[in-house]
Amino acid sequence: MLEALIFVVFPFCMVYAALSDIVSMTIANRISAILLLTFAVVAPFTGMEWSTYAWHFAAGGVVLLVAFGLFALGGMGGGDAKLLAATSVWMGFDQQLLGYLINSAFLGGLLTLFILLYRWSPLSARTGGNIFLRHFADEKSGVPYGIALGIGGLMAYPNSPMMLWAVSRLSVD
Repeated sequence: MLEALIFVVFPFCMVYAALSDIVSMTIANRISAILLLTFAVVAPFTGMEWSTYAWHFAAGGVVLLVAFGLFALGGMGGGDAKLLAATSVWMGFDQQLLGYLINSAFLGGLLTLFILLYRWSPLSARTGGNIFLRHFADEKSGVPYGIALGIGGLMAYPNSPMMLWAVSRLSVD
């Protein structure tokens, strides 16, 4: 049962957050809450030491502080900041967190570049009414950074501590 939660909850939340950001330019608080609560409940049953457990939450706290600073400066949306922090809890203070942050930043830069090119192209006038492209075409809209966070999270997740534990359990049983 724990393995199923680990295999399903995180990826589902990342995909849902990305799609939600595409369609509505928002990431619901419930996505970050589900990620935090699932980790908080499941991690102790994986045999994770309490000190490691605390460090995972510390990673989320540090990332939240930095992301909140970016939000205050107008460089990041509030939903993006909360999702970034909740995802960081799953990664912990590990190489996976650094990889997640670097990949998400790189993907966010590429996404921004592609959206700007799309907005300046004649294609945006023809396709901008599409539900999935309307915010990309609107020059007043920001960048749905949840896409980059979702993809970056999915890239880092296979080597995260929780996923490695769940995969190891499959090979034992």
